[in-house]
Amino acid sequence: MLDNVPLPILLVGADGFIRYANAAAEPFFGQSKGQLLHLDLRELVPADHPLFQLIAQVRASAMVVVEHELSIDTPRLNKQGITVQGTLVNDDSDAIMLTFHDSSAARALDRQLTFKSAARSVSGMAAILAHEVKNPLSGIRGAAQLLEGTVAADDRELAVLIRDEVDRIRKLVERVEVFNEEPVERRGENIHRILEHVRILAQNGFAQGIRFVELYDPSLPPVFGNRDQLIQVLINLVKNAAEAIHQAAHQGSDPGRPGEIVLSTSYQHGFRVALPGSQRRMHLPLQVVVRDNGPGIPEAIRPHLFEPFLTTKASGTGLGLALVAKIVADHGGLIEVDSREGRTEVRLHLPIHLEEQVPVGTAGRPGTKTAGIRPAARMRGNRS
Repeated sequence: MLDNVPLPILLVGADGFIRYANAAAEPFFGQSKGQLLHLDLRELVPADHPLFQLIAQVRASAMVVVEHELSIDTPRLNKQGITVQGTLVNDDSDAIMLTFHDSSAARALDRQLTFKSAARSVSGMAAILAHEVKNPLSGIRGAAQLLEGTVAADDRELAVLIRDEVDRIRKLVERVEVFNEEPVERRGENIHRILEHVRILAQNGFAQGIRFVELYDPSLPPVFGNRDQLIQVLINLVKNAAEAIHQAAHQGSDPGRPGEIVLSTSYQHGFRVALPGSQRRMHLPLQVVVRDNGPGIPEAIRPHLFEPFLTTKASGTGLGLALVAKIVADHGGLIEVDSREGRTEVRLHLPIHLEEQVPVGTAGRPGTKTAGIRPAARMRGNRS
């Protein structure tokens, strides 16, 4: 029965060893049941962790004790804002049942909805700019080109200046115009082929000299998405990871550590998210992770990471991650970020393609069967 509970549960004996772990504990702690059983709890969390004080309180009071906003920060785990409930199993047992409530996904969804609203505000601005600015710009640029051939040589420089400034404004408008709300076609796509395409682009461009590690689950079903947009999302994430690594190398913060980007995929059973204001629950079992060993994201900007126009780069526009958040949300997915010194991990939770699904944005055209698609990837493998 406990295996059907979606919350991670551990049964800890008086000696501190784990006697039982349910199915939800496996993805939470990143270890199988066989690995967790008979493991000392001190091997999962530090000996001075508040979790042990909670256990002592449960034993002393024989009552249910709850601790909120706990953090588990170890080389293997990075869980923030965890609620842990401890209770005695029964009056005759010395074992304590620990239930872990991880609300990070719900907080990420709330933030993503906020980011999507902000992105939609940019979308509205983009539509106005496209209509009210780009059309007159064409006329101004054409007039400037005509003036170049008719004015005196001393004034020709001013005509060129007008043309160059018009081109600059047009480029600014086009940067924002990527937030348009036009429907896109979605169908079953092989996520590993998309990742392989992104890796090749990165290694032959902005990520030269960085080692790539691929940890793929070859049994994954197709993702239900738009190939071009998913490539755009992953290129943004990989490029940010590469830039962070290059920046750390340039500053000499850790010269002995080679830059590394890990691309991984996995299937999460039972990962469902309830949409606010709706009875519908989105099933997002396909997880894609982009992890780097760069310096980490500054703590001050982490809560605002996907807001438009926020950037720490001298030449950045602050629209890349805002666009990522919008595309993931448009796919019905979820994005989470964990960052600390020497490790930043971005997790995408995406829907899978079902045989009966009709591609979105195709005006009712029949769906594409994807049963024959097999990931061109390995479970584990390194590429440099």
